[in-house]
Amino acid sequence: MLPLVSAIIPVHNRAWCIRRSIESVLGQDYRPLELIIVDDGSTDDTPRLLDEISRDLSSRSESKSGGIALRILRQDNRGVSAARNLGIRDARGPLIALLDSDDEWLPQKTSRQAADLLARPEMRVHQTGETWVRRGRRVNPPQRLRKKAGDLFEQSLDHCAISPSAAMLRREVFDEVGLFDETYPACEDYEMWLRITCRHEVGLLDEALIVKHGGHEDQLSFTVEALDRHRIRAIAKTLDSGMLSAAQREMAVRALETKCRIYAQGCRKRGRAQEAEEVLDLVKRCGGKKIVTPHE
Repeated sequence: MLPLVSAIIPVHNRAWCIRRSIESVLGQDYRPLELIIVDDGSTDDTPRLLDEISRDLSSRSESKSGGIALRILRQDNRGVSAARNLGIRDARGPLIALLDSDDEWLPQKTSRQAADLLARPEMRVHQTGETWVRRGRRVNPPQRLRKKAGDLFEQSLDHCAISPSAAMLRREVFDEVGLFDETYPACEDYEMWLRITCRHEVGLLDEALIVKHGGHEDQLSFTVEALDRHRIRAIAKTLDSGMLSAAQREMAVRALETKCRIYAQGCRKRGRAQEAEEVLDLVKRCGGKKIVTPHE
């Protein structure tokens, strides 16, 4: 019998798109599958829509519902990390698949990905290719953001090398590295991938098995300021963790220097001299070189 896959969707005020994401999970050709939706304190029409979908699925016959188990969990608004963590803790399956509430899976995503993981018992984390849609139009991602396989730690320092919606992980990965850090208002996935990729290689199905929607006004990249400040914090946390090899530590320090230089220059241009100094002091504390910005 195939292992249970637990699909987890965190959602906050996404009544305009959550049905699309849910239906993409219900349309998967893999069984057994459970879908856990965590409503993170939504105040729009999301709670009503979730109840409606739950009632509709419960009323279907076994043959029409496909035997998918749907559970809806609710919490006060605590952010995407807390919502994902609640879903992960409640999940019953040994394989955990994440899906953002504005994205969708193609019908073969779960079956193709689970088969690849099961064929490679040494693999702990896996992702698929993706199609990008921005404001309703398909676009080509930059070449440097194309999904890759193998040792992705250095790439993960530069940018988020794994898309949550494309990821499937063995449950023991979270037992090993911990859950998402709930203190991050954004870039929480960036921080998680650093923890994972410094220990594990990443598998890849280089096929577009998810559709990644973007360009809408409620994306965290639009609503949270200074995203690089959170990435800088994540690198510093990783350097302090004691998990890195000497080579990985050198990569992380170089990445920290680069991001801090750029961020400090931006702070100075905006009159935030104290914040620039704090960032530059962080580089020195983490063993990096002294950075001299153009204003010094």
